[in-house]
Amino acid sequence: MTATPELNPSLRASGKSPTSQRRDAFGADAARPWPLRYQRRPRPTHPHRNPSPQPGIQFYDITTILLDPPCFQHCVDLMVERFREMGGVTAVAGLEARGFIFGPPVALALGVPFVPFRKPKKLPGPTVGVDYALEYGTDRIEAHVGALKEGDKVALVDDLLATGGTLAAGMALCKALGAEPAGAAVVVELPALAGRRKLEGMPTFSILAKEGE
Repeated sequence: MTATPELNPSLRASGKSPTSQRRDAFGADAARPWPLRYQRRPRPTHPHRNPSPQPGIQFYDITTILLDPPCFQHCVDLMVERFREMGGVTAVAGLEARGFIFGPPVALALGVPFVPFRKPKKLPGPTVGVDYALEYGTDRIEAHVGALKEGDKVALVDDLLATGGTLAAGMALCKALGAEPAGAAVVVELPALAGRRKLEGMPTFSILAKEGE
């Protein structure tokens, strides 16, 4: 089944037509039809690994964005714009794995370091880690000791905000490293799952909102 997320309600608050909204959000070259489409399907389970995520768990595939360079650039530009408006960001942290796609270009545009928040035992040096719950089990993210400086203001980047567990873990890992989680940006949000409740009021921007999930 193909699902087409809508623009975040914050982008259509002006009451303008959808084409005008896209032009305002993405620039004059965005008058063409909205290109983001997602294939909603069960995550495959690798036959040689433990079944995590569990069979039947659904996800939104953002790789179609990467096939459309102008669309990919628009997403990055929107994240950069929001973090610049927020001000004071001194580092960007991307959450494994798709936060590693959007996070580095955001960090480069802001002129700040990029810090990968990785799954367990992926980093070569000493690490600090945080365990967190998922809808289908538990997981853990880690960062190198010293990857963030005391007092850093960190922008968190991921592809999806669903139940909020991963971003909340990213906030906790920032604090464990002595830094401040200053804000977050994601490509897709599922508002029905109320993930923002776990984010303690942290400013969070989503480009697309998919209702009814």
